[in-house]
Amino acid sequence: MIRAIEDCFNKFSDFSGRASRSEFWYFYLFVLLVDIALSFTAIPIIGDYGSLAFLLPLFAVGARRMHDIGKSGWWQLVPIANLIFLATPTKMAE
Repeated sequence: MIRAIEDCFNKFSDFSGRASRSEFWYFYLFVLLVDIALSFTAIPIIGDYGSLAFLLPLFAVGARRMHDIGKSGWWQLVPIANLIFLATPTKMAE
C-alpha cells in the first residue's frame, strides 16, 4: 500500500503509462482517509486545500488506470462508466 501511494505521488503529473487496479484503489483510499481526517480540523479551509492538493494526482492515476484497461483517460469524467472501468481487471498488452 505504501509503495502504491509513493508511486502516485512520484508520478503526480504523469498522465501516460499504466496503473494497476490496486495502485489506484490504495491511493484513493489514502486520499479519502486524509480528507476525512482533515475535515475534523478546527479550521475548515485546511480540509478544502487538502482536497485541492490531491486533485491532480487523482486525475493522473485515474488516467493511468484507464490506460491499463485499454480506455482513454477522458473516460474518468463520465460518472457511472468510470466506476465500472476502474474496477475492471487489467487488459493485457497485445
